[in-house]
Amino acid sequence: MTFWIFAIALAGLAALMLLLALLRGKGEAAVAADSDLGVYRDQLHEVEKDVARGLLPEAEAKRVRVEISRRVLEADRALARAGDGARAPRALTFAAGAAAVLIVVGGAALIYARIGAPGYPDLPLRARLAMAEDLRADRPAQADAEETLGPPVLPPDVDPDYLKLIEQLRAVVAERPNDAQGLALLARHEAALGNFSAAHGAQARLVDVKGADATAQDFANLAEMRILAAGGYVSPEAETALTQALSRDPRNPIARYYSGQLFAQIGRPDLTFRFWQALLAEGPADAPWIAPIRMQIEEIAFRAGQHNFVLPPVEDQPGPSAGDIEAAGQMTAEERMEMIRGMVGGLAERLATEGGPASDWARLIRAYGVLGEAETAAPMLEEARAAFADDPAGLAEIEAAASDAGLAP
Repeated sequence: MTFWIFAIALAGLAALMLLLALLRGKGEAAVAADSDLGVYRDQLHEVEKDVARGLLPEAEAKRVRVEISRRVLEADRALARAGDGARAPRALTFAAGAAAVLIVVGGAALIYARIGAPGYPDLPLRARLAMAEDLRADRPAQADAEETLGPPVLPPDVDPDYLKLIEQLRAVVAERPNDAQGLALLARHEAALGNFSAAHGAQARLVDVKGADATAQDFANLAEMRILAAGGYVSPEAETALTQALSRDPRNPIARYYSGQLFAQIGRPDLTFRFWQALLAEGPADAPWIAPIRMQIEEIAFRAGQHNFVLPPVEDQPGPSAGDIEAAGQMTAEERMEMIRGMVGGLAERLATEGGPASDWARLIRAYGVLGEAETAAPMLEEARAAFADDPAGLAEIEAAASDAGLAP
């Protein structure tokens, strides 16, 4: 209510100033014309006195009288016009004032109704931060989020033989629940089927089995599987896994990406922008997280108040095209991950058939590491080592990628 009182008072004050300007303009014109007439009359009296005293010749006096009379007539006409303007448009003046009020007050109200937020209370920064923390503390648990989505739907074109192998793997893991390799395989293949609930269950068990040896990537994979199982929602359980990942490796890209997604969901776009801008700058352009970041970061920057942010152009190297990024905006979280895996698979096929520079092999190895597919990356790493055995610089780049992917030298 206080906002509306001040808004109406300011609008009324603006309208009043316009009305006073209209009235003052006419009044000042009349005063100026009347003052000029008085001056000219006094000048005529002075001329007559000078003639009577013999100080001014009659011929000169006649010329001066004509000039003063001309000025008197002009001032009289000006006074008449001002007087007519002051008398006749009284109604017009009030009409103009009413129009000014309608334009100023009504126009301001219309603009605010279209681009403002009528009915909303003031939201200072402290209140917004408190709201974000409340939302973060009270958001649904993982199980509740998964329940709202229903059971997973398997892809219709899955090879029946592959499903049999998965069933056998499930049986083996059930018999050997502490087998880390079996749990890792099961988590990855359940995720490949789109069965993310079972995937994060196996991944959570893997983390428990590894104990203190669990890596940042193990926790990042667990967080990602939980997020995908919840349809992109970052639950408290997923946040816990992200925290564990970042505590072990603050630069883990997949944990940083999903941490940004968490803050976007609870109303902290400023923190999302910090995470995503850094990831976007670091690249590489074909990293799995770059496409979704490019798709969303402009809106995040606007909401965070970063109005000078300009999305950098896509680098000219293998990776998502502008069309890929646009298409990703219409996908679900599962479809987006499938697209990312498809791009990584395409890069792997190209390198296997055509070869490529060390930088491409390094990107592929890093991508598999981020996706948690170390078993797939291992033969690629050996092939790259063999291909660049005589190229120390290329080999060093590949070894750095292997280290980033968590592969032993």
